[in-house]
Amino acid sequence: MVDLTVVIPVWNEAGRVASGIAGFSKLWGMLPRGAWSTVECLVVDDGSTDGTGRIAEAAAGPGVRVLTAPHRGKGAAIRRGVVESRGRRILVVDVDWSVAPGQVAELLRVQGQVVCASREGHGARRIGEPAWRHLLGRGFNRVVQQFVLAGVQDSQCGCKAFDHEVAMDLFGRLTIEGWAFDVELLTMAYAHGYSVREVPIVWRHDADSRVGVLTDGWAMFRDVRKVRRNLRAGVYFNK
Repeated sequence: MVDLTVVIPVWNEAGRVASGIAGFSKLWGMLPRGAWSTVECLVVDDGSTDGTGRIAEAAAGPGVRVLTAPHRGKGAAIRRGVVESRGRRILVVDVDWSVAPGQVAELLRVQGQVVCASREGHGARRIGEPAWRHLLGRGFNRVVQQFVLAGVQDSQCGCKAFDHEVAMDLFGRLTIEGWAFDVELLTMAYAHGYSVREVPIVWRHDADSRVGVLTDGWAMFRDVRKVRRNLRAGVYFNK
């Protein structure tokens, strides 16, 4: 087992995967060696068709492994990385490092079985996000709070840290493989009594987002309803 595994899901990210791997190297350089002396990075290529996997292999340095899988969605890609993780702590981040490595290093200091970066709350800031996208995101969060996660300010920020055993349990139960997997993951974490903490961060919007507002947005709303049905039916307590 190593001290930390960083999981980075990628899909058709030929233009950003090398810088994403460089972000891991920056993070590693910022971590105190006493607590984080052994670190690995798993870049999970979710069936890219633009050469992302080949570029990732070329950019991979010490401690970096590239995993490939058929295209099934962000949740499925992260689950693949988590299953193969060896870290006593597992960190999931987006390839664009919208939460900068320095802030991620601070996030890793926070105690909790599940620790989530949050773009809401005292001290949080969003930089460069269009107003219309922010309003849509808050509308989605309102639905999430109403249906399954009352009080959770930001389920969708792509930076979360987990204790190893907790991650294996939660991702082992995951049924949603698309963008709304975070909602299901946190719903299960609360249902099983794991400690969940939201940490306000500074987040930079990337205009090259892979989330389609219309197509993916509808699928995410549909998946939230599925999570509520599963919760009521006790699905998350079967394994």
